[in-house]
Amino acid sequence: MHGRVTGAVYAIYYPILAAIGVPVNLVAIVILSRRRCGLSGCITLYLVSMAVTDLLVVITAVIFNRITGIYFPVSFMSLTPSCTLSTVIIYAATESSVWLTVAFTFDRFIAICCQKLKTTYCTEKTASVVVGTVGFLSCLKSVPWYFMYEPLYLIKNVPWFCNVKSSFYNSLAWTAYDWFARVLNPGLPFLLILLLNALTVRHILAASRGRRRLRALSNGVAQSDPELENRRKSIVLLFAISGSFVLLWMTYVVNFLYVKITKESYFGGSNFNDSKFILQESGNMLQLLSCCTNTCIYAVTQRKFREELMNAAKYLGNRIVKFVN
Repeated sequence: MHGRVTGAVYAIYYPILAAIGVPVNLVAIVILSRRRCGLSGCITLYLVSMAVTDLLVVITAVIFNRITGIYFPVSFMSLTPSCTLSTVIIYAATESSVWLTVAFTFDRFIAICCQKLKTTYCTEKTASVVVGTVGFLSCLKSVPWYFMYEPLYLIKNVPWFCNVKSSFYNSLAWTAYDWFARVLNPGLPFLLILLLNALTVRHILAASRGRRRLRALSNGVAQSDPELENRRKSIVLLFAISGSFVLLWMTYVVNFLYVKITKESYFGGSNFNDSKFILQESGNMLQLLSCCTNTCIYAVTQRKFREELMNAAKYLGNRIVKFVN
């Protein structure tokens, strides 16, 4: 009974995730691309790139992988070339999404904590180079995953399904690559985001105390500081995005550490009663949810984004009314 309930949760969760993830990321791409949200060019480029990669993750990992596997277990995506290529795209898109979050966090760290570097680094040109480099390296790093699988069945010379090669668990080269891949995603990004946010918070607290003392000495009484208020608002977006990433990837990281510490393999079955499968799949569910949260964060933290979203909704509503009439 417990297994059936767990299976039903998975079967319902992923279609809902796709139904939300695709439109919200498309909305974010359209609104941010119009450049009417009061954000700088480099921030806009990072956010649009993150929305594009998140949309690609939803399409490949959620729709083509999870939903197709649940509702259409035998389909075109079951062919070995299709599922291996899909795996590479999923890894590349996820890698890009994660490292773009790191790049955005680093850009904001430079803007807030390193004023001398801000004018040269926090530019749209630099952001373009960073986004292009992240995309290229993510694709390059994900190519070896294509060679991890072999056909599970060969029916009339047609290869079906993807089965992990035994050499993946026995080969020293594959073991080293698996460690390398997992450390680069999500291990290192996880640590970098925590470190950069900690340094940013320390810098902000120190600067805030200094400004309060100066204003108190110059005016004789502590007053509200518009500069500090603006600074607080400017970092809300940073902490919301990076904090969401850390929270939603936490279970995935815990499962990764569990597998490596216990030296067990990743759970490849679909036993809904097995605690290892539940931990692994819960990590995947939350990790994929992170591809749908950024638009909600924009809407909560950015007033102009909310205004653009309302204008778009009104325009669409008016068009529907005119079409119906």
